[in-house]
This record gives sequence, C-alpha cells and structure tokens, in this order.
Amino acid sequence: MTQIMSDQSKRPAVFVDRDGTLIEEVNFLSNVENLKIFPFTRTALETLQRNGYLVIVVTNQSGIGRKIYDTEAMNAIHKQMTYELPGLIDAFYHCPHLPFDGCSCRKPGLGMIEAARDEFSIDMRGSWMIGDKIIDVETGFNAGIRTGLVRTGYGLSHEAKLERQPDIVADDLSGVVERMLTLSG
Repeated sequence: MTQIMSDQSKRPAVFVDRDGTLIEEVNFLSNVENLKIFPFTRTALETLQRNGYLVIVVTNQSGIGRKIYDTEAMNAIHKQMTYELPGLIDAFYHCPHLPFDGCSCRKPGLGMIEAARDEFSIDMRGSWMIGDKIIDVETGFNAGIRTGLVRTGYGLSHEAKLERQPDIVADDLSGVVERMLTLSG
C-alpha cells in the first residue's frame, strides 16, 4: 500500500553548494588533507536544522569526469565532512560529468535537486539554493526557489557578473541563513 504524503508532511530544504560555500575553495579538491570547513558553517547548519530545514549538498564534481580523482576520493571528503558536522547534512548529491557532457544533473540543471526532492518529499515552495557561483543562483532560478549568493569562494567575483539578482547576497553562509530566516519567517 502506498501512503500519499500531504503538503504538511513535507519539509523545506536548503540546497547548498559545497566548495566555496561550506568549505574553502580548493581547485579540484581530491583529498581529505586539503579539506577546510569554514568556521561559520557549523553554526549556520545548526540554525537551519533548528528551523526545520533539510540540508542537501548539491555539488558539481567534474574532477571525476576529468579523471583527476575518483568517486572514492570524493566520498572520503563527504565522510569527513559528515564526521566534522555530525547530523547537520541530510544528503550529498554530486554530478561527475564534464561541463559540456549535456547531462541533466550538472548545475544549473535540476537532476540533483529533483532526485533530492523525490527522495525526501521536499516542500519546494519553502526551499532555497545557496552557493558562491552564478551557476548556483541559476540552479535556484531554474528550480523556482529562492536563492542566496555567498561572497566566499568565487562569490565576490561572481557577484559583479550576475545578470539576475538572487534574493540574498551576504558575506558568508551564516549571513545568508540569518537573512533568509527573516524573509521566510
């Protein structure tokens, strides 16, 4: 028997980019030794959790497609992030494809967001996409959800190039989270 969930049972999510948003940007991060979680990440994720949001990491990882590192190396990084941020990330979704492979999962495509939405029964009307690149903001626009741009990672340089403004621009993830809660509240 299939149980149909009502809208009341759905939870909103914050889809968040990994590199440059949760952790320091390292071009093609391939080993745990180079992983550096921003000092504000834990507090921001705890705040999201307390306010009922799922935290779903959506990350393009073309280093796999380029054969710079493999899926196991990426999974080791995600395992370490889970260890350092216990219970604060609900899922990781990644796209291993190259930018011109034409896959639907690579941001700004919606494959990762749609997979998470279906797996977690997410309330998209209350959800957000936060990242440090134009492509992250475009992903949110494509999904029809609110967007936030952080100035960490590539954010500062990408802010000046935006053709369409996100709902929030802030210095870092904690700033976006603080402002999004006032907009969502």
